[in-house]
Amino acid sequence: MKFSFMKNPLVWISGYALVLCSSMQVQAIEFSGYYRLGAGGTTKGGTQSCFQLPGARSKYRLGNECEQWSELAFSHESEKLSDGSTLSGMVMGGFYNPIGHMPKFKDSNEHGGGSSRIQQMFVEWKNAAVLNGGNLWAGRRYYKRNDIHMTDYYYWNQSATGFGFDEVPIGDLRYSYVFSRKDDYWQNPYVTRHDFNVNGFKTNPGGEVQVGVSYLQKPGGEDKHSGWAMSVQHKQAGFLGGKGNTFALQYGQGPGTGMGYTGNTKLDKDSKSWSVVEYFDWQTTERFGGQFQVVYQKDVRPDGDNSRWLSMGVRPVYAFTEQFKLAGEIGHDQVKATDGTRKLTKFTIAPTWSPSGPGFWARPEIRLYYTYAVWNEAAQRAAAPDTTLSRTGAFGTDRHGGNFGVQAEYWWK
Repeated sequence: MKFSFMKNPLVWISGYALVLCSSMQVQAIEFSGYYRLGAGGTTKGGTQSCFQLPGARSKYRLGNECEQWSELAFSHESEKLSDGSTLSGMVMGGFYNPIGHMPKFKDSNEHGGGSSRIQQMFVEWKNAAVLNGGNLWAGRRYYKRNDIHMTDYYYWNQSATGFGFDEVPIGDLRYSYVFSRKDDYWQNPYVTRHDFNVNGFKTNPGGEVQVGVSYLQKPGGEDKHSGWAMSVQHKQAGFLGGKGNTFALQYGQGPGTGMGYTGNTKLDKDSKSWSVVEYFDWQTTERFGGQFQVVYQKDVRPDGDNSRWLSMGVRPVYAFTEQFKLAGEIGHDQVKATDGTRKLTKFTIAPTWSPSGPGFWARPEIRLYYTYAVWNEAAQRAAAPDTTLSRTGAFGTDRHGGNFGVQAEYWWK
């Protein structure tokens, strides 16, 4: 469900609040959210133009985000039942607008305009005795989203509009199943997905393996196909003082080559993709933290349009005081495709004020940044007209360029 922006998006959110307040006790409503806001320019004198390699599934975010994004959510625990289970609900609105020539929110019908959408709206029955303490939900939901923060890369994401049995314990393991339709709002045609997960395989102290299988039913049409994907990941808690280490392996066929999402339904079983993901964050001292990632993906297509994507990057953060940090980021993407090997390397330095403390994950943050990137001729040839890396983009025939600006980021519960 997609809506165009109103002149003032706060009116939209206020409407949600009034609906909730009319049927619930106001004091029981929880408000949470996220935003990243900013403005910047290029060293060529134009508005900010972000760097992403053609064929890469993500980009390194620090000093490299050309949009305003906000999520505002209301949740409510409406009922506590006699068996100890609870009924709750959530509604979340998402608001997007590009940075650049349009410094204010504009209607989605206008050139360069933004959009608004109901990102989540679901009800959940938690800790149900009939499910042995598991959960049952229905609606539109962010669900089992596995992502790398520094690139915002959702490599395994089962967010859906549908219903599911969540984390139902049987023995030492926890089982989940989701039936969904059209997992992405831009998906065409609608696709029926079945996602099945098993969590809780204890491998070592602090280590756990999760396994998931997705089956995508063939939609209507002679040129459409079914597909499937499988993901296995190991999570290690207590790694270098941070949130942990994650190592994941993925495989998909047909539309399952999207792996974390629904892929192209015109791809048959001869289309295959493999992926390896490794990332961790660290907080080795109170003032020194960061995040590191490596992603490798190989795509094989029957028409010969094969590719290999490699991404490596690190974001170290050092706090000189309780509130002042210096963040840096180096990211390299490389795509080996039929038209050559494309390369992009991006560097960012960002003095940061963080009133909540010196840790890597402490928010809010307000950052000043300078970003510099270099790319090769193959990347320039592959870039779509008028995009950053193209010959008609912000930097013309040059294969290097820079951005500068300010950004604020905050999440709260």
